[in-house]
Amino acid sequence: MATSQELAAQEERLQFDRFDNDTAIALGQRMLTAARERGLPLVISVRRNGQRLFHAALPGTSADNDAWVDRKARIVDRYGHSSYYMGMLNEENGGGSFEEKSRLDPELYAAHGGVFPVIVRGTGPIGTVGVSGLPQEEDHAFVVEQLEAFLGG
Repeated sequence: MATSQELAAQEERLQFDRFDNDTAIALGQRMLTAARERGLPLVISVRRNGQRLFHAALPGTSADNDAWVDRKARIVDRYGHSSYYMGMLNEENGGGSFEEKSRLDPELYAAHGGVFPVIVRGTGPIGTVGVSGLPQEEDHAFVVEQLEAFLGG
């Protein structure tokens, strides 16, 4: 299991020089191809400024996965860090229910791995890229792996 420091380092490293609709679609298509090749049951979502620019739902997923990716994306939008980072930070700070500590509605927010901030250098977080369908650590690892390949980092 990763530490919050390791997860923060990923966010520092995996940043874009620019991010437009075409970038979002290319990233989403790359993730879709990788998930298909591995037979992974994933929902894939890429958003910028609240607009969903890419969305795909592979066999084995359901509307529940759509809801999960949205709940995790709200965490990223609110805090500017990956949903996995926020969950791990909570664990490192004594655990307990993130929802109780944050006073956020668990129907709307989920601090579970799988959604990563789209960070533009010199600007900051402007969107999210995420998946739902695997255990949280695997969801997060898939997104990071795809970002590393896409960004060449």
